[in-house]
Amino acid sequence: MIVLNGGDVVLPGEIRERASVIVDDGRIAAVVPAPAAPAGAAVVDVSNCYIVPGFIDVHVHGIAGHDTLDGGDVVAQIAGELPRHGVTAFCPTAVACGPDDLQLFLEQVSAAAGAPRANAARVLPAHLESNFINPDFRGAQPLKCLRTPDQPRGAVAWPFTGSQILDVIEHARPSVGIVTLAPELPGGIDLVRALAGAGHIVSLGHSGADFETAVAAIEAGARHATHLFNRMTPIAHRAPGLAGAVLARHDVAAELICDGYHVHPAMCAVAIAAKGPSRVMAITDATAGAGRPPGSAAMLGGQTIHVRDGAAFLDDGTLAGSTLTMDRAFRNLVTLFRQSVVDAAVMCSTTPARQLGLGGLGRIAEGQQADLVVIDRDFNVVRTFVGGNQVWPASPASAG
Repeated sequence: MIVLNGGDVVLPGEIRERASVIVDDGRIAAVVPAPAAPAGAAVVDVSNCYIVPGFIDVHVHGIAGHDTLDGGDVVAQIAGELPRHGVTAFCPTAVACGPDDLQLFLEQVSAAAGAPRANAARVLPAHLESNFINPDFRGAQPLKCLRTPDQPRGAVAWPFTGSQILDVIEHARPSVGIVTLAPELPGGIDLVRALAGAGHIVSLGHSGADFETAVAAIEAGARHATHLFNRMTPIAHRAPGLAGAVLARHDVAAELICDGYHVHPAMCAVAIAAKGPSRVMAITDATAGAGRPPGSAAMLGGQTIHVRDGAAFLDDGTLAGSTLTMDRAFRNLVTLFRQSVVDAAVMCSTTPARQLGLGGLGRIAEGQQADLVVIDRDFNVVRTFVGGNQVWPASPASAG
């Protein structure tokens, strides 16, 4: 049993000041007034700190020089880096790639999720920024890997076809959570319907869809939007585009890169006001450049990226993901976007958990998994717990 004693506990809808969270057998047993010291419990003083539910990042390509497509055990290595930033669960995210690389990546995801390392974040099913996106809105996605969903089996497309990608996804369904696609591609709406019917979360993104096509995709089962405003048709008052459709439809949850660079803080505030925190997920879209100093180089799906100006860029200057971490995203929501601490916790934890169907995660309540983050008044991570075990800084017990 562990007691986090004397912090301000961020609950759904309120902050319980000077309270204690009692953790027993990996779950939250109670939230009670401080001080609390049940017999035999290890008491951790967290006074002058917030206790928030563990951050869940549904869109992260890498961190600290590790990219999800590097091979080896890189997904597990990324899982080990993230708790220092308050992340207790994440969706490893891959850019468009060939079927062999995709299969290896999904095998890594399965292995890391099935045999989690100590002192690591939970590995959730992957997010694929898939091969089925619009080339004109690809951003840093490799053009050579893009395909259309309607390619018939046996069609010649060097060096692989879209159907081969779909075969990999079919054979690794439990390891594929979110699939980003452009619904305006030939066969796009049918693919939305097929993937949603197979149990995947279909996300609209890297797309030039107009409002009507976006709505058709939502009607076909799309329930997610990849990095709202970035690499999609913009909003105009007579042509709302994909972004307008996402803002107008409550049944779609939207990712928002909360670095203040990818999306202007004012537009972030507009999106949150339009959809509400319960339908907005703070994400990092972090690359291997996250956590590295300006001037550093790293990789993104086999492409060199450069860390500068608060983001990552390809050699030709194309914006190629962020260098954001989730602790900074939380801080930005409060200090830059003028959201409450409660709403920041909802967007960093509760909404992603609900969107992914993670019933035991994302909020502090009796019976929930004890995935918790202790942050100080300047929103720096002090301690991170996964299933009641302190994973950052590594405790002697968890490291042993």
